[in-house]
Amino acid sequence: MAMASIRRLLRFYSPSDRTSFTRTGVQEGLRVGAVCRRFCATFASEETVLKCEDEYRQAERNLIEDEIAKISHEFDVAKHSFLKIPEALKQMPKMNPKGIYVNKNLRLDKIQVYGFDYDYTLAHYSSNLQSLIYDLAKEHMVNELRYPESCLSFKYDPAFPIRGLCYDKQKGCLLKLDFFGSIESDGCFFGRRKLSREEIKELYGTCHIGRDQARALVGLMDFFCFSEACLIADIVQHFVDAKLEFDPSYVYQDVNRAIQHVHRSGVAHRGIISDPQRYLVKNGLLLRFLKTLKENGKKLFLLTNSPYYFVDGGMRFMLEDSPGNSDSWRELFDVVIAKANKPEFYTSEHPFRCYDIEKDTLAFSKVDAFRPDQIYYHGCLKSFLQITKWHGPEVIYFGDHLFSDLRGPSKAGWRTAAIIHELENEIQLQNEDGYRFQQAKFHIIEELLERFHATVSGCHRGKAYDKLLKELNEERQMARSTMKNMFNSSFGATFLTDKGRESAFAYNIHQYADVYTSKLENFLLHPLDAWLHVPFDIKIMPHHVKVPSSLFKVHQ
Repeated sequence: MAMASIRRLLRFYSPSDRTSFTRTGVQEGLRVGAVCRRFCATFASEETVLKCEDEYRQAERNLIEDEIAKISHEFDVAKHSFLKIPEALKQMPKMNPKGIYVNKNLRLDKIQVYGFDYDYTLAHYSSNLQSLIYDLAKEHMVNELRYPESCLSFKYDPAFPIRGLCYDKQKGCLLKLDFFGSIESDGCFFGRRKLSREEIKELYGTCHIGRDQARALVGLMDFFCFSEACLIADIVQHFVDAKLEFDPSYVYQDVNRAIQHVHRSGVAHRGIISDPQRYLVKNGLLLRFLKTLKENGKKLFLLTNSPYYFVDGGMRFMLEDSPGNSDSWRELFDVVIAKANKPEFYTSEHPFRCYDIEKDTLAFSKVDAFRPDQIYYHGCLKSFLQITKWHGPEVIYFGDHLFSDLRGPSKAGWRTAAIIHELENEIQLQNEDGYRFQQAKFHIIEELLERFHATVSGCHRGKAYDKLLKELNEERQMARSTMKNMFNSSFGATFLTDKGRESAFAYNIHQYADVYTSKLENFLLHPLDAWLHVPFDIKIMPHHVKVPSSLFKVHQ
């Protein structure tokens, strides 16, 4: 009777049934096989047990071979479909490069107060600014910090850095991390050399950054970080090439000191104001937006770390040719605060000081009210709220730096808007058929690999297994590399990793920005009483569209 039961169980694996094989079938087969072996151990002789197990293993091998053949066939069909872009792909809706993208629902009709940072928020800069900051910083490192004079030959490389990288002060690497803190396989550089996956694992022990390792990381998040990241990489590479020992933490300290000197000493500000045509971009839409707010009864304030003379010179240049610019830009703002020392502004208790424009001095009288014809320096959020009585969700603040500009306001209950200039270009690239074609290919390969690894055991590896796995991985890597190089050949896209996950930078946008867009004037595309909602079907960032693999209509 026991042997009859065994025969009935083995019929489950008969060749005629293999065509309906699924992953569930394998799992069920393994379970039933275990039952089979228990029957054998209990009721049959040792010889019968061995024969039973041999038949089971052969049946399992046959099933797995069938599944490999099935996946291989689907892959062949998919590769044939890769020869042309599907018409359905061309008809997919495009995302708006000038759109406002929403992380948290925002009712603009509830906003009564609009606050602005200056640099890269109100002010638009040309690409020449990064080279200026880079050159001034490297000169400071040579002249003041006694770095080798050969460093003066370094040139800023706009094709190398992206925003949102991390620098490891212990190991000297520039890293691009994903949403979960894992190192992107093609996003780890020591100097200007990209490390392989094997080198990353040898250096970190894993591709995931743990809590202890994270303490050594510093984020490069604002727009000025481009020159900083490039200079760090060039200095590290210089030491490597010269075969000199160095401490990566000192490299960061010195580069950061040089970058801060460029900002705080005013040398960069003077360079920009002396040649505004080279560094600043005129923007008539900015004046139109600010006037629209003012005409609709909104309160406006400017809160910036830059000195007043720099802001005044920049605003005059940017708006001087704008239609209707007969008045001073200052008349648009109810409060102007310069040299605010963000992010300490949000946590300190520094008093406000009145600034005398003519004498370039600070007054000693206490500030207990804000006047629109007066300029203020320093101060703190606590005093600002006490004086203005502007609280909570009626205030929205615009800035480009997620930590210095937006983290403090978001914790204070203000609404926040991130201005991310590279967003516009990245959306334009993601809208292109070529990018979406590669994205759909990547998703198809990912789905096939997922099935492959879920149903095929490593202990049954053979030539067919190795061949299919190699081809799938090569096709996936080709699609990943193609997509990455469309953005930045070193680090890829700012908001996504090459595996299609959110980057660490994107995670911080989720944390601190209620909405984000590429330019301030994009808000002109919406009425001031608009309700901005989070997309109901969002899976990653609101400005991304996942191209479904079904567009290729892979038939089994």
